[in-house]
Amino acid sequence: MAPALIETRGLTKSYRHVRALDRVSLDIERGDFVAVMGPSGSGKSTLMNLLGCLDRATSGSYQFAGVDVTTCSDDALAALRNRQIGFVFQSSNLLPRASALKNVELPLLYARIHCDARKARARSLLDAVGLSARLDHTPAELSGGQQQRVAIARALANGPALILADEPTGALDSRTGTEIMDLFAQLNRSGITIVMVTHDEVIARRANRILRFKDGALVSEGRDDGRSDKRQRIALVAGTGK
Repeated sequence: MAPALIETRGLTKSYRHVRALDRVSLDIERGDFVAVMGPSGSGKSTLMNLLGCLDRATSGSYQFAGVDVTTCSDDALAALRNRQIGFVFQSSNLLPRASALKNVELPLLYARIHCDARKARARSLLDAVGLSARLDHTPAELSGGQQQRVAIARALANGPALILADEPTGALDSRTGTEIMDLFAQLNRSGITIVMVTHDEVIARRANRILRFKDGALVSEGRDDGRSDKRQRIALVAGTGK
């Protein structure tokens, strides 16, 4: 039986005398859609930083697709991030002077993908998120929802198994937020695992699991058992979700 995509046991992160994350043990299966909730300071961002290999735990263990992340070198962590994990933030974090196409190309450039293949992949992803007519537009020429679509396309560039989304609808109106969540749902149905921080209960209910944190600890978990586990791949992510 294949291991869970994410397995943590006693995962702890301390900063001086503050325990930001307190002995968290959880499994996240491939294809899960998980919402992470809790008040400010509850450990949500710390968890995301650790799962995204942006920081190291003080103690405990973390395995990603069977790899013991806690023993990886910095170079190995960077390679894992670049190949396996896509990030989407509340603010799209796009390069302000670069076009949508150039923004999506960036991870592929770092991955040393040939120019022609890079442009073709970026165009395909932007078309898949509904922005084929906005390839040459800079972020200032795009709406907030369009900027998030570019950010999602960029997160998908290297075919990640996992997308980490931190308040991806927090800066959007409710209609645009719903459209972005529809896109996440489509990606999840294709087999991509999504872990999303949100303060919005309505948004959280779009996930099939909700993890609730308080004072650095995982205090409760809910699962929507009525959700189908059937996964249908779509052209957008063909060959992804490794």
